[in-house]
Parts: sequence; C-alpha cells; structure tokens
Amino acid sequence: MLKKISRQNLIFFGGLLLFFVIVQLAISLHLLNDFWNTILRIGAVMAIVSLGLNLIYGFNGQFSLGQWGFYAIGAYTAADITYRWSNEQSSLGLTIVLFGVLLVGVAILYIRRVLSRIRGLDALSAFTIYFVASLILGIVAVYLGKLAEPVFNTVLRLLPGVVALQIVYIIAVLVAAVLAAEISFLFGLPVLTLGSDYFGIATLGFTIIVKVLLDNSDTMLGFQEMKGARGMVGIPKLTSWFWVFLFLVIVIVVMRNMLHSSYGRAIVSVREDEIAGMAMGIDVAEFKILSFVIGSLFAGLAGGLYAHINGFLHPNTFNFIKSFDPMIIIVLGGLGSMTGTLAAAFAWALLLEGVLRLVLPQGFETWRFVVYPLLLLLIMLLKSNGLFGDYELPFLRQIIPPLKKKLDPGLQTPTSTPASPSSAQKAIE
Repeated sequence: MLKKISRQNLIFFGGLLLFFVIVQLAISLHLLNDFWNTILRIGAVMAIVSLGLNLIYGFNGQFSLGQWGFYAIGAYTAADITYRWSNEQSSLGLTIVLFGVLLVGVAILYIRRVLSRIRGLDALSAFTIYFVASLILGIVAVYLGKLAEPVFNTVLRLLPGVVALQIVYIIAVLVAAVLAAEISFLFGLPVLTLGSDYFGIATLGFTIIVKVLLDNSDTMLGFQEMKGARGMVGIPKLTSWFWVFLFLVIVIVVMRNMLHSSYGRAIVSVREDEIAGMAMGIDVAEFKILSFVIGSLFAGLAGGLYAHINGFLHPNTFNFIKSFDPMIIIVLGGLGSMTGTLAAAFAWALLLEGVLRLVLPQGFETWRFVVYPLLLLLIMLLKSNGLFGDYELPFLRQIIPPLKKKLDPGLQTPTSTPASPSSAQKAIE
C-alpha cells in the first residue's frame, strides 16, 4: 500500500511539474504569445476560485452565489496594497491590512473559544459580538498601521526594488485572502442558519452589495486610487505563470488533505444528511462555517492573483452575472469532483476567452456567450452529473485503509482474513 501511494504521488506531482515546465518553456521561447499566456493564467485563477466553491457547494451542500464577492474583495485589497507601493512608495495599505487581519483573526479565535462555553447563544447575538470587536480592532489597526508605516518603508527600501515589490505582492495576496475569509466568517454566522435556497439568495445579495461599493469606492469609501466605476489602473502586472501555478498546487494539496481528514468526512456528511450528522455528534453549524470560510479564502486568494494579471480592475468584472461562472464550472466538471473542477476551469478559459473569441467573426465575439451555454446545455442533457461525475485522479481519490487483523489472545494467530484493499476500494466506488 505504501508503494502504491508513493507511486501515485510521484505520478501526480511529476505530471504537474512536466505541465509547468512545458508551459514555462513555451513562454520563455515565445512559442506561446501573451494572449494564450494570459488565458492559461486566468484558467488557473478560475480553478482556484471554483475549487473553493466546490468545497462549499459540491462537498458541503451549501448553495452559494457569494464566491464572486469574496473574489472581488481579494482582488481590490491586493491591488490597492501593491498600487500604493509601486506608485507612491508607501506601505500604508500593507501595514493597515496586515495589522487588521492579525488583530481580527486573533479576536475571532479568542471570542469563539469564550462563546463556545455559553449555551443557547443565538447566531445574531454572536454576530453582534464579533462585528463590534472587529470594528473596534479595525480602527486600532488603522492607527497601528500609520505608526508602523515608516518602519516598513525603511526595511523595504533597503532591498532591491524588484525584490521589495515581489515581497509586497506575496504579502498582499495572502492578507487579501485572509481578509476575505474573515469577512466570510462574519457574514456566514447569521446567514448560514438559513436554508440552502435562502442562503443562495443572501449570498447573491452580498455579491451585489460588494459590486455597488466598488462602483463608489472613490466617493463612498474614500479610496481615490480605485477610481470607482471608471476602473482601477496602474496595478503592477506581477502574477506570472510560476506564481499562479504554485498557488494552484498549494490549494489542491490543502483541499485534498482536508477532505481526506476527519474534518473532510464531517463536511461531506453535512451534505448527505444534516440530521444524521447531528445524531452522530457532528456540529453541523461548525462545519458549515468552516467550509464557507475556507472556500472564501480560496476566492480571495484567486482575486489577489487575478488583479495582477492585466493590471486593470473594473467593478463590472464582479457583477452578479459573472458570479455564475464558478457555479457553471463546478456543475460542468462534476459536483464533488476536484478533477472535474480543474479540467472544467481550464476548458472554460480556453473555450470562452480563447477559442470562441478568435474563431467567431469580427463583431460577433459576444456570441460566445450564446455558444457556451448551448454547449453546457448539451453536456447536461447527455451527462447530467458533469463531465467527470464523481471521478478523481488517483492522488486526489481517498484511499480506503486495509482492515486490521484481529489476533486471538491465546493462540496469537489471525482469527479473520481482512478484505483486500482493492476490493474495499471497488466496493466504495
């Protein structure tokens, strides 16, 4: 069994490495032009955001249309941090957000530990406590960020310009992801108590609210550099094929390991039957919020990467119509299938933004939004459970452990013959 698992790991990561090297060589040798390079990076970004939604909907069973809102939060947060450094040589955005996510994160963990001892506390009361604490700590983070800005500026300016910009970029992407996760936690506390359909409507409303705030970010929120409905320009183009591929692999491994753990089995049990899960002692609310927060973390991470691909952001990119894109991807690939999500995300980018844009006659490019749904409808009629259904690559598939041999205490000999791992695996499949 150990040899089999090691061989599967070797094949999976060897295949990923080979794919990365081939694409990187094609980019370096100019065999792949900027257009297709951008399409591949967008495909990887869509894979990350769609994996997060598949965790929420495909594995946990919570119908959510708010993924695009957290995607937008991650994009604009990371973009504002790198914009301030590259154009103004200021780390103010970095310090404020960094202190903010650290303070609020610690507060959430501490308050959650305290509230767990209080029985009968309703979700709205808990939300109020978390929200007030986060608001106060957010104000504190602004003052701390302003005090720490000169120190950060001095340290970063000691480094070569390219290195400093890369450091700011990586930190910006990571803190943007954490910020999206913390906002999803606050939003999910009261909303996850709703039924699945009502939860979907509430998350759709959240996406619309985020889009409206971005339209008025320069007037209502005071972020002049975002330029509101005119779109944000001047964002450094830092998301290379290396960075987006590295983060995609990290997300795949983290999600795979989590789903194969006891937490993952509890998450899936909520999807199958909440009542049965509660009867087995599973805290359904706990695992709903866990999957929602981690899925939103992936969305914020993807948004931070996307913001630095084209160097331009516009609120229309994050409207509620576009929020259906990751939903379509996970349905097309197969709910509850990481392999299907990865394949469908790259197929979505290559087909919709690549092939159809080039193949359709000039002036008819928007017809790709007609061709694409027709292809999706055809696939749904022919294969209703998605292209891959429940299929997973061997590395992503959960391995059923062999049964332990029971020994007779007196004779010290096996009293039963365990079922072979292959037969157990086939039975599960």
